[in-house]
Amino acid sequence: MRKISLFIATSLDGYIAKPNDDLNFLKLVEKEGEDYGYTQFTDTIDTLIVGRKTYDYVLKEIGPSHYDNGQRDVYVITRTQKPKAGRTTFYTGSLTDLVQQLKAENGKGIYCDGGAEVINELLKNDLIDTFIISVVPVLLGNGTRLFKDGRPEQLLEFITVKTFDTGLTQLHYKRKK
Repeated sequence: MRKISLFIATSLDGYIAKPNDDLNFLKLVEKEGEDYGYTQFTDTIDTLIVGRKTYDYVLKEIGPSHYDNGQRDVYVITRTQKPKAGRTTFYTGSLTDLVQQLKAENGKGIYCDGGAEVINELLKNDLIDTFIISVVPVLLGNGTRLFKDGRPEQLLEFITVKTFDTGLTQLHYKRKK
């Protein structure tokens, strides 16, 4: 069975975005030639799930090929139906059903890139297998929380921690069965 991984950055106080979906705090740890293992990670996946707001932000800031590079299927979780574009599907159905279907198919890993609503829906249904969380050394004080209240407790098993000279710390856990 395929695994779904969360690979995401958060502030030290647990926010993945400042108010108004502002992700500029991520620039604090940008460094020429450093991708914090992102390329190595994305080589292990062939399917990506992303919320519409995160998708729109990345489209505007980086461009459409960041997600749909012709090498993987992209599912944008949205409430608005749109036609498929390349390998990108705008999905309006049950997220749980989609993930269970994808996990049952043959293929590489599945990557969840946020946003918070998608992550927390997956957590409520105990569907995330691996957590790779990069902690940016900043206290934002307000914004969009990575983990919301109202989900069941889940035990995690520590895999590794990496530190970088930018101050970023990357935590890697897997779900305990």
